[in-house]
Amino acid sequence: TNCLTTVWRVFKKLSEDQQRYERQLIFEHPAFVKLCQQLLRDSRRMTRGDLVFSLHALVSLGIPQNTLLVQTLVRVCQEKLNQLDNRCISVLATTLAGLDKDKNVSALQAGLQLLVEQRIPSIRDIFILQNMMKCMGKDAPVFLKKKLEMAVLKEIDHLTYPNAVRVFLALVAMNYCSIPILNACSKKIQENVHDAPFRQLILILEACYSLQYRNVKLFSALADYVNSTACLWDKRQIILFLSAFETLGFQPRELMGIFAEKVTEDPEFLNLKNLLIVLRVYSRLNYVPRGQKHLFFETLHSSLNKYLPQLSNTDLLKAVYSLCLLGYLPHRALDELLQKDSRNELLLSDDLYKEQKEMMLRCVKTCMELDSPSFTKPAFVLTEDISSLVSLNLRKAREALIELLGDENMFRQNVQLPYKYHIDFEIRMDSDRKKVLPIAATDDHADSSAQRLAFLFVPLSAFCVGTTHPQGKLAMKKRHLNKLGYDVILVLNKKFQEMTNEDAVEFLKGKIYSENAFPFSEVTMQDNN
Repeated sequence: TNCLTTVWRVFKKLSEDQQRYERQLIFEHPAFVKLCQQLLRDSRRMTRGDLVFSLHALVSLGIPQNTLLVQTLVRVCQEKLNQLDNRCISVLATTLAGLDKDKNVSALQAGLQLLVEQRIPSIRDIFILQNMMKCMGKDAPVFLKKKLEMAVLKEIDHLTYPNAVRVFLALVAMNYCSIPILNACSKKIQENVHDAPFRQLILILEACYSLQYRNVKLFSALADYVNSTACLWDKRQIILFLSAFETLGFQPRELMGIFAEKVTEDPEFLNLKNLLIVLRVYSRLNYVPRGQKHLFFETLHSSLNKYLPQLSNTDLLKAVYSLCLLGYLPHRALDELLQKDSRNELLLSDDLYKEQKEMMLRCVKTCMELDSPSFTKPAFVLTEDISSLVSLNLRKAREALIELLGDENMFRQNVQLPYKYHIDFEIRMDSDRKKVLPIAATDDHADSSAQRLAFLFVPLSAFCVGTTHPQGKLAMKKRHLNKLGYDVILVLNKKFQEMTNEDAVEFLKGKIYSENAFPFSEVTMQDNN
């Protein structure tokens, strides 16, 4: 056992290429063959610690699971399961997490699950608990997950930074979102963020995404750390950070500004893969660097033109769509895209993502028209009322508008506009924004001086996490409604639904009779649910 574990400790420190070479040498060494034969012969006489550590070392070295040696050790572990102490259970749990399910492994896992359930109250070591969480995995019954959660919470005051990261990742393995544990781990990670290596930071962000856990303080701490040490990171590492933040819907504003400068200073590092990631990140998070907007767009446009011959149809559509979301029209790429569309090369009938591509292509064509410098605000917009019925989540808003304006003829609901845009409520006012006008009267006179207000009740997910900064698609819709002559008022529906009826009326009153069309100030809102 000492020999095997020493070989494993040396082996795991090697690079992947070295490991492949050394593994072959180890397997072919005559002494290793004799060692395995002796292990097979003496397995039932080994102590519990030697048994589980030998199995762990062999599996970690890459001995195939279907060999007689590994299968024998798994069966012996099953026989001696009740003799194992908590440390041995932890090592065995780690080992089983790396094995595929077969008859012997499944039987051992089932026995281990029963043993863990019995032993949980006596375990005081968070390291052992998180190993058990990983081993139990997502298939563990909910009551067992809750028992493990309570055991960790009892020891949470003794949480160290390394264990905080391990517990974070163990929750992912168990597919169990425990907010109290995650909050405690997040606090410890924030306090020790300067000790975290690059890969660990990425794993933490990926874990947050897997668990649908949104903690603005944690995200901000990680972003601030990367931002303050940006000069030490490789540009490709920063791209990975930005991509991880983008999947979470979090906008690290300062970091995105610094990276935009790096892009404009040295665009040569942008290979095709990195270019597509940058376009996706900046468009979805709706970020354009102040003071160098034109230079940033031109740099990305130039890089895109360079890779046009290499782009697949899908990547071309995604790249053009991303730039259009930001309000920039890449003419050469657009021409290429439209030519492919005219030849019916973009949307294939058997494409799994056909609907998504149709939506993106429709948005691109809308942007070509509305974001063109030659487009002028129309004096009249053809609209259509879809239905007089209002969805459940808009009934409160409808009732508040009736109470505020006195009559449902003073506003329109479920309004369909050209370019497949839809608004929840439309209100028309005089040019001084002092008086609400009846819809019928303004329709009859087509009064071009009347101001049109568009209310959009949007979900939390339409904004960047922790702010009221709209993400790309919502920002594009707002920009286009402005082009069509609407003052757009974005309302966070979740927050609106939590208001009392009186507060809802006052809120809408403030928005209707105000020049400010934004619903809330840019304040941080935590959402750990």
